[in-house]
Amino acid sequence: MAMNKNTVLAWATFIMIFVGCGLISLGAFKYDDVAGWGFASVGVGFFAIAWVFNALKGRV
Repeated sequence: MAMNKNTVLAWATFIMIFVGCGLISLGAFKYDDVAGWGFASVGVGFFAIAWVFNALKGRV
């Protein structure tokens, strides 16, 4: 299986979504103070970067 640029971006998108879900769940369920908001906002940032990676597939 050859790893071309589209499959690399697809794997990067999947990993970023997985990490973003993990960060949002940490912020929602583990931390009840201000740190929870930080974890959740970083998780949303991971979603935004994953969206960009997904948009770049086929264009780079």
